[in-house]
Amino acid sequence: MTVNLDGESLTIDKLADVARNKHQVEVTKGAWQRIESCRKMLEKKIEGHETMYGVTTGIGEFSEVTLTPEQIKEFQKLLVYSHAAGIGEPMEIEIVRGAMCGRINVHSKGYSGGQRKVTEYLAESLNQGLTPVVCEKGSVGACGDLAPMSQIALALMGEGEMFVNGEITESKAALKSIGLKPLELEARDGLAIING
Repeated sequence: MTVNLDGESLTIDKLADVARNKHQVEVTKGAWQRIESCRKMLEKKIEGHETMYGVTTGIGEFSEVTLTPEQIKEFQKLLVYSHAAGIGEPMEIEIVRGAMCGRINVHSKGYSGGQRKVTEYLAESLNQGLTPVVCEKGSVGACGDLAPMSQIALALMGEGEMFVNGEITESKAALKSIGLKPLELEARDGLAIING
């Protein structure tokens, strides 16, 4: 069975079907259009040298620091690295699958600004049964999901670990097994994964 993700119609039951029953996900055509439209707008603003928090600037106390074009891409990787700080036992696969499904649904609203391939990697990983290893402890703060979502991002980048058929394997090898190269983050992509 397939759950269509459009940013509006996901229910708890549908999310549970993806998380627990390994139902496939499919991003709707309208959602892809919104994702791509938002990305084009973001790229236009970057080309126009507009100031955007966490995209063309640092974050937190570095929000006043303007990033060079070369730093913009690297910053997204560093953002993931700095937040992938979970500890403890791996979360249950169904919890991570639910988080991934939820993030795809957030992207489907068309407000996140990440590249289309970011959402494609999340969906393809879910549909092919690859689940990033995410530690059960480590995230605090207002949104509470930065560390877990960063570990998901790290796995998509080929630098973490994933469950494949219940066994833990290196993410790079897991991605390769389904025909994907490690995800290369561009402007806004890291934030789109870890914070929507």
